[in-house]
Amino acid sequence: MHYETDILIIGAGQAGLALAYHLKSTTLRYQLVERNAQIGDSWRNRYDGLTLFTPRSFSALPGLALQGYPKGYATRDEFADYLDHYANHFGFPIHLNQEICLLEQVEGGFQTTTQAGDKFSSQIVVLATGPFQKPKIPSIAKNFAPEIGQFTPETYKNAAQIPMGTVLVVGDGASGRDIAEELARTHPVLLATGRSRRLLPEKVLGKSVWWWLDKLGMMRVSAQSALGQYMRRVDPFPERGNHLSDLQRKGVQVQKSLIEVNGKTVRFSSGDTAQVDSVIWATGYQDNSDWMAIPEVKDGEGNFIHEAGISPVKNLYFIGRSWQRTRGSALIAGVGEDALYLTKHILQTWDISRADQVSQEFVS
Repeated sequence: MHYETDILIIGAGQAGLALAYHLKSTTLRYQLVERNAQIGDSWRNRYDGLTLFTPRSFSALPGLALQGYPKGYATRDEFADYLDHYANHFGFPIHLNQEICLLEQVEGGFQTTTQAGDKFSSQIVVLATGPFQKPKIPSIAKNFAPEIGQFTPETYKNAAQIPMGTVLVVGDGASGRDIAEELARTHPVLLATGRSRRLLPEKVLGKSVWWWLDKLGMMRVSAQSALGQYMRRVDPFPERGNHLSDLQRKGVQVQKSLIEVNGKTVRFSSGDTAQVDSVIWATGYQDNSDWMAIPEVKDGEGNFIHEAGISPVKNLYFIGRSWQRTRGSALIAGVGEDALYLTKHILQTWDISRADQVSQEFVS
């Protein structure tokens, strides 16, 4: 099949849906393509114990509340179902089971080809594939013995999946700490830490720390400001019972950074060594851009280039990137403001002959 539209949104997760919400108030034609069989599957496919780290009151997309106790935290499946409900509620035009294998520039715009063989022609493309695309696995991973099971937060589902024996979790960000805490109930666990982490308390004076950050304007701190650059560098995340001392009380053996692997033996920067039977790499992500046939939007490592979601290539945009514009860009509640910003930018740069068709909401 060959489809034509003004705007193609690649990815129908929270970022793509938020953008669709604002585009529906214009007369621009838009469609979304989603690689999964159901909206929300990108969340359903993550580890079973995952919960959002923002309360429900700060975890909704524009125009539709996330039901449930507002001060509580939605589970993985609960939020996945919310996204599916959100898409159906607003009736967005979405093509499921459409994984992109090629995006290229053609005369008049872009052509996108899917693995199913369908083609989408559009004048504008917005990549809403998010920042968590391809797990980063360090080169020392190849030094593990073949019998050592190696996992990432994408392939890890629950503790029952992991063979008996000592598990090494590499990376002490939010996911690494969550997984280490969960595994410590059934396995001996080593957690290899990295740089010093700043953690946010769950509550301050009885209110969610996110309430305070919002009221103090910290959620809208620009990525380009001195404060924004500092916050990005220290990258604090909610403690939620996962302070290193809490993990140690729960049986997790906290170690310094991993520096050497030899068969089943690992060595840490402290000089300590250990024997392990499985490893989980919670060491971050990089972009999966092999399908992007437009080199101007990729750096030397294949990661995408943009400024506030606007790429160096005209009419090619991004949404859902961490720190895309502000601290809130990395959060579900903040992606709506980025979606509105991009919608206005798209309309301002659109063919002026169509200006009289634009909703007054976006030209006022």
